[in-house]
Amino acid sequence: MTQTASQCGRIVRRRVRGAVGLLLAGSVLAGISVGKARAEVSLLPVPQSVSVPNGVAPIGGGVQIAWDTRPSPLLQRAAARFTTRLAAIAGPAGQGDPYVLHVSAGPDRAYLSVDEKERYALTTAAKGARLEADGPAGVMHGLATLLQLVRTTPDGAVVERIHIEDAPRFAWRGLLLDVSRHFDTVETVERQLDAMELVKLNVLHWHLSDGTAFRVESRTYPQLQAMTAPDQYYTQAQIREVVSYAADRGIRVVPEFDVPGHALAIVRAYPELAAQPLPDMSAKGLNLNNAALDPTNPQTLRFVRVLYGEMGRLFPDRYIHAGGDEVVSSQWTKNPAIAAYMKAHGYETAEALQAAFTGQVAAIIASQGHVMMGWDEVSEAPIPKNVVVEPWRASKWTGSATRAGHPVVVSAGYYLDLLRPAATHYAVDPFDTRADGITPEQLAKFPPKHPEFSVPFELDVNAPPLDDAQKKLVLGAEGTLWAEMVSEPMLDSRLWPRMAALAERFWSAQDVRDVPDLERRLPVVMTELEATGLQATQHRNAMREAMVPGRSEPLAVLTDVTVPVRNYALNHLAAPSGEAMLSAPVAVAEPDSFVATQFNAMAERYAQGETALAGPLRQILQRWADNDAAFVTSAKGIPALEAVAPVSHAIGQLSRAGLNVLNGRSGSAWRMDAVRLLQDQEAAFENSASMLASAHAPQPPGGLLIAILPGIRALLAVGGR
Repeated sequence: MTQTASQCGRIVRRRVRGAVGLLLAGSVLAGISVGKARAEVSLLPVPQSVSVPNGVAPIGGGVQIAWDTRPSPLLQRAAARFTTRLAAIAGPAGQGDPYVLHVSAGPDRAYLSVDEKERYALTTAAKGARLEADGPAGVMHGLATLLQLVRTTPDGAVVERIHIEDAPRFAWRGLLLDVSRHFDTVETVERQLDAMELVKLNVLHWHLSDGTAFRVESRTYPQLQAMTAPDQYYTQAQIREVVSYAADRGIRVVPEFDVPGHALAIVRAYPELAAQPLPDMSAKGLNLNNAALDPTNPQTLRFVRVLYGEMGRLFPDRYIHAGGDEVVSSQWTKNPAIAAYMKAHGYETAEALQAAFTGQVAAIIASQGHVMMGWDEVSEAPIPKNVVVEPWRASKWTGSATRAGHPVVVSAGYYLDLLRPAATHYAVDPFDTRADGITPEQLAKFPPKHPEFSVPFELDVNAPPLDDAQKKLVLGAEGTLWAEMVSEPMLDSRLWPRMAALAERFWSAQDVRDVPDLERRLPVVMTELEATGLQATQHRNAMREAMVPGRSEPLAVLTDVTVPVRNYALNHLAAPSGEAMLSAPVAVAEPDSFVATQFNAMAERYAQGETALAGPLRQILQRWADNDAAFVTSAKGIPALEAVAPVSHAIGQLSRAGLNVLNGRSGSAWRMDAVRLLQDQEAAFENSASMLASAHAPQPPGGLLIAILPGIRALLAVGGR
């Protein structure tokens, strides 16, 4: 019997909603388990169809790959990666016969394109397995799925016996990595590529230039890297290495070189191309995004032609992203020569001038054998139909761009630097034209001072749904992580596991939407990703230790149950102190707290009558209550930690209130105090619930929100009955 994706979701919901023993080391929650999660319900992304499980097969002797079709060197390398990863997950192979995996793959001349063949079928039986794929990409996807079917038992490693038929919903499943704001080494980039392969993402959108820096060696325009520290850009050899590394893993690399805005790094190197005089780089509050190229200068188009020609030779992908976003009109209208040019040529607005420039850039890129991509601003005026538009400001732009006949890659709703939890991003479907944007309620609560600037970001409640023709133009979607507030040691935690949730949204059927089940599977997937190379926990622990050498445990407890403020509230908090926030407690608090999610679920189950959880809950709350005094002691003399002492106090008070409920304490005064504190902390969440709120409402100390509030509220409701 085989299930569709939605039926597979029903299999998932038949699990015991118990705690999985995969939470952060040292937590009281670790090891508390009610029931055993089955391997097949931890698959991510959820496959197109899955059969009913039929027991397990032992693989203690390892897995031997037998090729039924001749493997290319590409597939042999994929098999070698599989073997290494299997050993990391299940341990080295022991004595006994190996479990044989027969693999066959068809040829695919469209490999590494939007037309590549990604379908695969995987059957794991008692004595062996079979993987059949239409092309090499399907083989890689099938091997990634097989790894997720492996689990360890006291008797050795086993694989779930199951049959899977699978193919992606969207051809373009991307991750945008911004290395301009904060540079990431080749090793760090390649670590993300390994994780991407395991969750079936297939495009790295590499944002390589912006106001902060231009990160690629240019032999034609050497001043670009001369303005950057020697170890803070990629040599052309390193670029080729990363592109090859990605291609080996079935991942295309689409570079972005932003014009005509976001050009400060370019105009600092070549000021003759600038629309305005160079700004004073020592000025406080300087917006590095504002500088723009002069589109009326003939040398600007020559620069674009030569630069894109040189960069295009490094990147074999069909697409090159040319940016086109956030061009500040005054950069052009306040330049007398540009203003005169606009008048002479009939360009009434800066947008009209940009449209003409975009058309010229698209023609240049096309003449060099590539197709241009641009952010949704480029679609506001007539541009060539084949330009791929990337909606980012609101979901309504997906509708308008596809109505105009443009292919689309959606990033609206998938901005990971907004620090929203995985569930929020997961709820946004690439086809939904009303999924993301500033709502009328948010506008009413925080009216913007300059309404004209908020209009492009506003939700259109009347946006028509996509018709079938428009849906065919949606190539896929991308998760994006802009790195103003992401240093290299923070990268793994800021990307993962939320990027895994988006990988499922881009791969699986539209009706795969069970948020509690997603939250149950994310720790499982994160454990696999870290076992096979991701370094989120390692880096987070090192950052904590650097903040409080030798006494970081209280900080770990605090940041395990807190999350960062959202919707750029952290950027606003950081503005006065620059990069200090990148070595403060909020830098190691994750947007999704596994510890808090599990506690909240346990507290809710207790509230519904599962009284056996009283003991584990008491242990957890006692630890958090006791941590306040320990944190205050450890924070003494460290300003960044002392700043979040009020958050520690609040966690302690809330934990003691939960203990009072569990211990049957009577009285109303402590309960009223707890309810007021709970309301204050819930209000803190509201103060960064939208970009408008985050810009105007007060934020909690150090930018930390307390993530255990739903569980505490559930306990207080029990005590109040």
